[in-house]
Amino acid sequence: MKSKTSLVVVPLMLVLQSAVIAEEEVKQSWFGDVIPPVHGFLEYGHGIRTQSDDRQKHGTIYHETRLQLEMFKRFSAFDIQLKNDITYDAWKGTAEYDLREAYSAMYPLDWLDMKVGRQILTWGTGDFVFINDLFPKDWQSFFIGRDDEYLKAPSDAVRTIFYPVVFDQDVTVDFVWMPYFQHDRFVTGERISYYNTLLDDKAGFKNQVHYEEPDRTFENSVFALRLSKNFSGTETALYFYKGFYPRPLGFDMEAWRSVFPELNVYGGSIRRSVLGGIGNVEVGYYDSQDDAHGDDPLIENSAFKGVVGYTRELKRDLSLGLQYYWEYMSDYDDYRSAVAVHETRADELRQLATVRLTQLMMMQTLKVSLFTFYSPTDEDAYLRPSVSYKWSDNVELYAGGNVFLGREEHTFFGQLEDNTNMFFRIRYSF
Repeated sequence: MKSKTSLVVVPLMLVLQSAVIAEEEVKQSWFGDVIPPVHGFLEYGHGIRTQSDDRQKHGTIYHETRLQLEMFKRFSAFDIQLKNDITYDAWKGTAEYDLREAYSAMYPLDWLDMKVGRQILTWGTGDFVFINDLFPKDWQSFFIGRDDEYLKAPSDAVRTIFYPVVFDQDVTVDFVWMPYFQHDRFVTGERISYYNTLLDDKAGFKNQVHYEEPDRTFENSVFALRLSKNFSGTETALYFYKGFYPRPLGFDMEAWRSVFPELNVYGGSIRRSVLGGIGNVEVGYYDSQDDAHGDDPLIENSAFKGVVGYTRELKRDLSLGLQYYWEYMSDYDDYRSAVAVHETRADELRQLATVRLTQLMMMQTLKVSLFTFYSPTDEDAYLRPSVSYKWSDNVELYAGGNVFLGREEHTFFGQLEDNTNMFFRIRYSF
């Protein structure tokens, strides 16, 4: 959630004040000798399109100055973590505030941990491929050149981790409750052009996605569960999610708005050392609650999804990561029958392969990386070349690109082809 700069102090002061009141034995205030150290960075970033796009206002796709301030304070019974981003976005011409973290971590029992407040949530085994991790993502940041950490958007949630001993087996029970649904920060057309199925054409700034969020009621709150166990070096996990699709993959004809269909997900994962590297397998069944039979062309069908991955160091300072991802649509015949003949149909099976190559050089101060997505079924691709150089202990330089390729304008990466861009960033950390 973002607000104007004038609201920066309000959430920060409320959290600090509650921490002081709850910790009675602390006689000094945060603003005395025990004020926590402030860490963070000041960063300038600029990205430009490599070709013109008449659907957008600017040739610039990303232009901002960002200040991140982070504070951590440990009390006897709990911890407080704050992370705030203050940004001047020259692309919009506005100053914005993003509260990324503001939570209290508590440890009331030896077998119970709790984290309450705004936090970054993540689990699963994929590398930039998410199956059972349905926590909010910021795809716009990912596609324009911000740091990879901004792919994970914050969530207002209660996370409870239990460590019970069940049948003489140590099992970790990780439970997340979001009191209201929080969706991805997805592509809307504001800054990145996309394929609009209603127009049957690419759209941009003038034809942004209009969507309606679920009501903020208890019935619409989101639940996620992970049960994990390590068997002799093999990490295993079972997952369950009850909520909504993180992107608006449904359409309400009466309201003429995109909507977020209800979704249940059941999944599992395995990760272990194999052949000198780390292998992983993760699967999930996406049970579309609003289209149980798959015959509503306006609602996303249920699907089986999976990923198999392998990562290893080829030689010193050179690593390779490989992944194969698939999604198989359920009730495909009903879907085909429901979609009009002239409309673009999704494939029953979509496949995706990824390759990550990372080379460290110059005493590991220089990092060169290439992450490639390629879909043989969609016949499209997405390349993320990048280079970073640690100039000093405090200063780091980054440069890279987001290259989209595709034969068809309606495929996942093909629709983004006009958004290909190159960027650079310079960061001073303190």
